[in-house]
Amino acid sequence: MNPTVSAVSLDVAHSFSKHAVERITLLEGLGVEGDAHCGVKVQHRSRVAKNPDQPNMRQVHLIHSELFEELRAKGFSVGAAELGENITTTGIDLLNLPVDTELAIGGTAVVRLTGLRNPCSQIEDFQPGLLTALLDRAPDGAVIRKAGVMGIVISGGLVRKGDAISVKLPAMPHRAMERI
Repeated sequence: MNPTVSAVSLDVAHSFSKHAVERITLLEGLGVEGDAHCGVKVQHRSRVAKNPDQPNMRQVHLIHSELFEELRAKGFSVGAAELGENITTTGIDLLNLPVDTELAIGGTAVVRLTGLRNPCSQIEDFQPGLLTALLDRAPDGAVIRKAGVMGIVISGGLVRKGDAISVKLPAMPHRAMERI
């Protein structure tokens, strides 16, 4: 299956879930136009409280739709936009891509991956037990975070459901994504 966008969403407020929309506009160096997390400097409230001058490395949140199927099998009901992502993908293993992977989306948009979303207690408030379902352990005991990936906008443009996604891996050696 070729990687595609299965949904796009945004929210002007700092709400947990976002609202599904027809299209989003990615703004170079800023994020999703009209989204609460758009900006050069960090926009996540907990991070702003610690240091408002940090660069915004979490401009765009992406989640693979296959996660929703995995969660349904565990008894949860979660769909696109509900975990706060801006772009829901299909057919791409986001969690195992290295840092600095570039995703070309639609005609001109490019997002560079910066790290893994660290699931927080808001997820547990959304659906009890969901936080545990979004964390796993690798055979070596390392924590596996499944709540999506974060990125920055390298090139702006419109992104719509059905848009193709192409993957450009960074130069070797690859670095595994860590929580950001």
